[in-house]
Amino acid sequence: MTALPLSPSLRRLAGSPWSEVALAVVTTVAQMAPLLFVHSDSGRPWHWWGYVVAGGASLPLAVRRRAPVPVLLVCATFSSLYDLAAPLAPQPLWYGVLIALHGVASVAPPRVRIPVFLAICAAGLASVGSPNTATRGVVLYVAAYALGRASAGSRAEAAVLTERAARLERERRMDEERAAERERARIARDMHDVLAHSISLMVVQAEAGPVVLDTDPARASAAFGAIAGTGRDALDQLRRMLADLKDEADPRAPQPTIHDLPALARQVARAGLEVSCTAEGEPRPVPADCGAAAYRIVQEALTNVVKHAGADRAEVRLHWRDGGLEIRVVDDGRGTGKNLPSGGNGLSGLRERAAACGGTATAGPREDRLPGFEVRARLPLAAPEKGVVA
Repeated sequence: MTALPLSPSLRRLAGSPWSEVALAVVTTVAQMAPLLFVHSDSGRPWHWWGYVVAGGASLPLAVRRRAPVPVLLVCATFSSLYDLAAPLAPQPLWYGVLIALHGVASVAPPRVRIPVFLAICAAGLASVGSPNTATRGVVLYVAAYALGRASAGSRAEAAVLTERAARLERERRMDEERAAERERARIARDMHDVLAHSISLMVVQAEAGPVVLDTDPARASAAFGAIAGTGRDALDQLRRMLADLKDEADPRAPQPTIHDLPALARQVARAGLEVSCTAEGEPRPVPADCGAAAYRIVQEALTNVVKHAGADRAEVRLHWRDGGLEIRVVDDGRGTGKNLPSGGNGLSGLRERAAACGGTATAGPREDRLPGFEVRARLPLAAPEKGVVA
């Protein structure tokens, strides 16, 4: 048996102490109604004892919530004493007992409510004068007990649902906080990559421009043009990132992918470093986050080559394999990696970007033992829950 759900306003009213007082008053009036509005056949007034018993069997309901078992025992005791005086209006004093029994069944533990219920049923059967009255009494007691248990079940279910809703809300907020933290980390990495890459290229071009200004004006002009182009490209990328921060509802600007690596190589080549791109294997669809990570990893690796390696040539190698995409960026510079800044975000950013999409990244001397430095990354190609780019 399930109790009907209450609206929030009715639930607050039912939980108020004044609701118990009102229930006690209404029950008392209902129990006294035959004494107040029905006249005896003899014309004599009803005995005062009937009013006392009717009040004693109903008014204790005002504190039913605080002491349910004592209230039931008091109501049942007064109800059994109704016939000790005469004349009295013929009526059973069941209302207070039934309501008190409902309260005991809804809040008392099993070790208390079951013995009390059996005792009330036994006392009722012993005090009635006819089988019909006994049958009606047992049916009413069982119904009151069942309604009390249904009310307790409804409250327990509501408490479970409330707790579940609160837990889901906490989890939702934690997910939003984690998503926001990941987004901040992504934007920080992107800004680091864009600024480090662009500024490094601009510094190299700015240093080279004055050297060839007198001897090779055309080359100096190209260097200054490369500075301007690199700066404009950096500003465009920063504007897109800031637009993401200002309005999260707008669709995010497309992230660079593997298809943009040739353009990246040409941009770095304007700084005087010879860059080539090669690919082995059959190209396959790449998850969107892995495509962006591949671009940023190559960008950071080439930036480190320009800034620290003192190299003349770098090569970007893509190896399409069954289990993933392998990226290698090698140069012919000093090759020890000792001049890389240990406290910077470059190499750690490579590892974080690869790990964010389920891959790995390492950096160190070249595997072929030639002079130079090598960045190696391996990214997965299967991501069923994420978008892919061809």
